[in-house]
Amino acid sequence: MNIQQSKAWAVTKERIWTKDFVLICLANFFVFLGFQMTLPTIPLFVEHLGGNDQLIGLVVGIFTFSALIMRPFAGHALETKGRRFVFLLGLAIFVLSVGSYSFITSILLLFMMRVIQGIGWGFSTTASGTIATDIIPASRRGEGMGYYGLSGNLALAFGPSLGLLLAGVLSFTPLFLICAALGLASLLFAANITYKKVEPPRKQAQRKWDIYEKSALEPSILLFFLTVTFGGIASFLPLYTTEKGISGIQWYFLLYALALMVTRTFAGQLYDKKGHQVVFIPGAALILLAMLLLAWLPNSMMLFTAAILYGLGFGTVQPALQAWSVERAARDRKGMANATFFAFFDLGVGVGAMVFGQISHWFGYSSIYLAAALSVFISISFYLYILQKHKKANA
Repeated sequence: MNIQQSKAWAVTKERIWTKDFVLICLANFFVFLGFQMTLPTIPLFVEHLGGNDQLIGLVVGIFTFSALIMRPFAGHALETKGRRFVFLLGLAIFVLSVGSYSFITSILLLFMMRVIQGIGWGFSTTASGTIATDIIPASRRGEGMGYYGLSGNLALAFGPSLGLLLAGVLSFTPLFLICAALGLASLLFAANITYKKVEPPRKQAQRKWDIYEKSALEPSILLFFLTVTFGGIASFLPLYTTEKGISGIQWYFLLYALALMVTRTFAGQLYDKKGHQVVFIPGAALILLAMLLLAWLPNSMMLFTAAILYGLGFGTVQPALQAWSVERAARDRKGMANATFFAFFDLGVGVGAMVFGQISHWFGYSSIYLAAALSVFISISFYLYILQKHKKANA
């Protein structure tokens, strides 16, 4: 093999956009589109069934806690049962549970089915992220995860707005059937991926209470304090803007998603070249500013500004934190590292939804975003502590 052939082979080996990468992105897009359409409409559905803010927080939160509990099991199953089994099982549960919302007439039944949806979500999203990291070349993982994240961002760009639009012209029955159909499309794309063979786990990696990957803890904890903010936005921002008489909530989600997509084109590459030090503080600072603007929220223009800042910030830090979580894990622990990462993602959203439900009940909606800003400040402070700790360890 001559030098030119060697270079050509290396370029081909490091290619991101393969058939399987396109399929995992499409599968991720459609399941996230179905999911994102339910985010702003589930609170409306709870109100339709006679619930209040506290019940909205519980219904939103129980879903994320259900997903959280299942993620360690999903991580183990990915290494023992294989990627295909876990991914397709999770997607099938998602389709059935969301479709069942079309026939639910009580909050109790909705609560139960949200638990089941969380199980499917925990399996499918843990598998999807792990499959993506399998497919993406290690040398371009940050960049590749940024592109993979774009599929979810595209869904976010259209999902909430589409869900709110359809909720205004359709009843909840056809709305949730459409969401389930999108999950079915994801299942069909996932079935056509060529999955990598899973190596048997090392004996020393098998532990009785193996529920997390230690190497992924630091970035996952940072993520937790950031995704707390998402619990306040997804659950209560539509109700907050209605109370204040501010229009344009559909545009908020669109602008947020577009800002996310802009950052995906360069944030991952910055992480690959410079590390998390370059992206975390600026991204978290933008999220902090967005929360303060939402707490103030005098008009629609400030709502849109907050959307852009939040999208730029979250789009910068999330792919970097995910790549950071996975890169330090052993080869047979990638699935558990992704499970740990998404478990803390779920925990943040769930804690945010439940705690902010109580805060809004006691102090009003604006207080939610002041509390969210405090959570972001804690994340930044913990990051600075991590840097100092590593600096001392390497001295």
